[in-house]
Amino acid sequence: MPRNFNTAGPCVQGDHYMLDPLARLDVDEVLRLIDDKRYFVLHAPRQTGKTTSLIALMKRLNQEGRYRALYANIEAAQALRGDVERGLEVICQDIADACRVHLGDARLKAWLENAGHAVGPGGRLQQLLRHWSELDPAHPTVLLLDEVDALVGDTLISLLRQIRAGYADRPAAFPQSLVLCGVRDVRDYRIHTASQEIITGGSAFNIKAESLRLGNLSREECVALWMQHQDETGQTFNPAIWPELWEDTRGQPWLVNALGYECTIKDRAARDRSVPITLERYKAARERLIQSRATHLDQLTDKLREPRVHRLITAFLEGDSTLTSVPTDDQQYVEDLGLIRTRPEVAISNRIYREVIPRELTWTTQTHITHDQAWYLTPDRRLNMPKLLEAFQQFFREHSDAWIEGFSYREAGPQLLMQAFLQRIVNGGGRISREYGLGWKRTDLFIEWPLDEAQGFNGPMQRIVIELKLVKKAPEAQERQGLEQTAGYARQVGADEAHLVLFDRRPEVPWDARIWQREAVQDGLRVLVWGA
Repeated sequence: MPRNFNTAGPCVQGDHYMLDPLARLDVDEVLRLIDDKRYFVLHAPRQTGKTTSLIALMKRLNQEGRYRALYANIEAAQALRGDVERGLEVICQDIADACRVHLGDARLKAWLENAGHAVGPGGRLQQLLRHWSELDPAHPTVLLLDEVDALVGDTLISLLRQIRAGYADRPAAFPQSLVLCGVRDVRDYRIHTASQEIITGGSAFNIKAESLRLGNLSREECVALWMQHQDETGQTFNPAIWPELWEDTRGQPWLVNALGYECTIKDRAARDRSVPITLERYKAARERLIQSRATHLDQLTDKLREPRVHRLITAFLEGDSTLTSVPTDDQQYVEDLGLIRTRPEVAISNRIYREVIPRELTWTTQTHITHDQAWYLTPDRRLNMPKLLEAFQQFFREHSDAWIEGFSYREAGPQLLMQAFLQRIVNGGGRISREYGLGWKRTDLFIEWPLDEAQGFNGPMQRIVIELKLVKKAPEAQERQGLEQTAGYARQVGADEAHLVLFDRRPEVPWDARIWQREAVQDGLRVLVWGA
């Protein structure tokens, strides 16, 4: 079987294109922590290669022969929620099963079925790890626990406290080193006990030496991964893809692999390896991936409902200039989830996430908008933007109060409602790209609309820029600024048409005064300005 791009589960050398998983771990630092008998945290957003790296680390340690290393995934205990006894039973069974599978050692399983029965849940994990370590003191144990932050409540507290209780007995009677792995750093755990007490992970696990974060792929690593496919199959990639791949993913491993899979497998014509992957094929694959609402993207957008995430993402969607109202811990938490990056500036992590967030926030709204694409097409198959924006003005006047009230992100409601309306019309024929960020005080939309259905995006195109701005005061100054920004963006992307939409949010202004349109010329470019 030929190798392919992996989009689910850990990478397997013979099945998937992959880079050296230990190179991403800073393995020298990890080995130093293990040799120094440290307990530490490895965290990273979902589907970034944590499991692949931990399994590779286990194999390397066991091959070197100094330690008995074991990887165990304990996520199954999440289903037991606050049932400590059953939760700890599942965790112990998972560790014993992993020992049998990875090390060929069934002695932990036998201990659980015999002596382990006599130990209560409050000490069973501690005694299991003690027994394992004492089986061969000449080879200290190293335990790599994955999905720890999937646990909740008293089960998680018991796990952390039993590990802490055995810590002083390492390495002869407890693991020499232990790694807690998950999406979040242990400091971000907010553990709700059965008695409604809230305990932080830092207090329950105060033996943590360090917290390591598994980073994304570099630009060079993204290209190197994709080039494995070209080298093995002979199917070529247009080099113009590489800058797009980097901006779309910023090295997020699942996205890099998912786009590779879309280009080379989901595109059925490209299964013929003599078909080159052009830039336009790549862009089509990107749009399919965004529209697929794949599990990875769905899990990501599910986090948008959390209050800690909501506060920060709202600032991006509104274009606020600062994050002064967002606690530092919340910003760190959202970064740990993978939604934002903080270098070189605070921004949504990558271009695909920037597209997905507003689409997901307005998905239900899009499905309830009854306007049809065909209403806004001219005989020569151009989008009739004046007709479309006039229809939006009336739609916004009639429905904005009720619909925006239903948004979880009400502060950015006008921009989101406009994007939902446009997405409904453009879906299935063209594509919309979005630009927004901290301090922008605007949202820039770029519509690409093929004029020839047969040629699609490879043929002649209609290119349209729409800038959205909220007006809360000084409308004349905001309009002047908006015209400059709209004209600049239109020149940047080579647009044929430019529109500026001003959402007047001043409560004293009546609707009749908010709805208007006029034509302006900015730097030689015609811009239609719309009030809403």
